[in-house]
Amino acid sequence: MHVSPRVPLSGALALAALLAACGTTGPGPAPSAPPPVVVGSANFSAADFAWSQRPGGNIIAGKVAYRQGATRFTCAGASVVLTPETAWSVRRMQALYGSVERAALPSDEVRARTPRAPPGDAGPFVRRTTCDEADQFAFGGLPDGAWYAITIVKPVGVTGPNVALMKRIVVRGGRMVPLAL
Repeated sequence: MHVSPRVPLSGALALAALLAACGTTGPGPAPSAPPPVVVGSANFSAADFAWSQRPGGNIIAGKVAYRQGATRFTCAGASVVLTPETAWSVRRMQALYGSVERAALPSDEVRARTPRAPPGDAGPFVRRTTCDEADQFAFGGLPDGAWYAITIVKPVGVTGPNVALMKRIVVRGGRMVPLAL
């Protein structure tokens, strides 16, 4: 698992497990609260992503626990991307996943929707890591804001389609936030 050098992995995971067990992610809007208003153009603009390049003290400690019935899925060895939320990325998530909060769709379906998604290259602003053998990943040094965590998972022990998982997550206040995909 790759974590920012400032974040000890064992400490990050232990704290994430503790936070998940308590059912809290620290201060922030209640789960039913509407998402914050996203400013900027719905067309791609690098300037809208500038906030995501600032240093920050937030950490996302993620774990894939996705299942379809009795079938477990794994992200071991797969890339996990973290895309900053902007008006453009909100439109893109809606086009690709049919949601701006969370989705689990066959990865081929998401790829097929790509031509309908708004054009632009957010690559320079996207953070990347690799999911470890325990289906865990982490991102550190994040500024306050909303992000989209995305990975592709494959079924364990059976043949079946890969699934693209996406979930919106908000971090703030220099805290560690557990994320279950």
